[in-house]
Amino acid sequence: MISLNVNGVQHTLDIDPSTPLLYALRNDLELHGAKFGCGMGQCGACTAIVDGEPTFSCVVPVGAIGTRPVRTLESLGTPDHPGPLQKAFVKHQAAQCGYCIAGMIMRAQSLLERNPHPTEEALRAHMEPNLCRCGTHMRILAAIREVAGLPEPQAHPASAQPL
Repeated sequence: MISLNVNGVQHTLDIDPSTPLLYALRNDLELHGAKFGCGMGQCGACTAIVDGEPTFSCVVPVGAIGTRPVRTLESLGTPDHPGPLQKAFVKHQAAQCGYCIAGMIMRAQSLLERNPHPTEEALRAHMEPNLCRCGTHMRILAAIREVAGLPEPQAHPASAQPL
């Protein structure tokens, strides 16, 4: 038996300790925010927050979680009452296919909980491990900047020149 604290609720699951956290979240707890992307901890679609840290849930066995609390996208809001990051992602149309978005939001949430007003460099470095195959990175960053109260970065004069 495995005991997990997910989104503030204690769960006891009859699963193998080597089961990836992602499978326990999706299959046993029916929390479908985290997605299976690569299965190798390289894309971030499965990102959950474990004890305050963004974690690729596809590569962490449930037996390794112990008493550390786990948070998923479902902890941040509902469709009727979305959280601030969720609202900003919608406002900035950050999702194209939407597959990466839950992981992006969870990674951003972990940053903003530690540092509500990161620098542009810290924001980009923190978000770098999560991939968006559709290429909406600039919209994703704009949504996070809005919640963090960061200004949009200034364009370099050379980039404004016609080609």
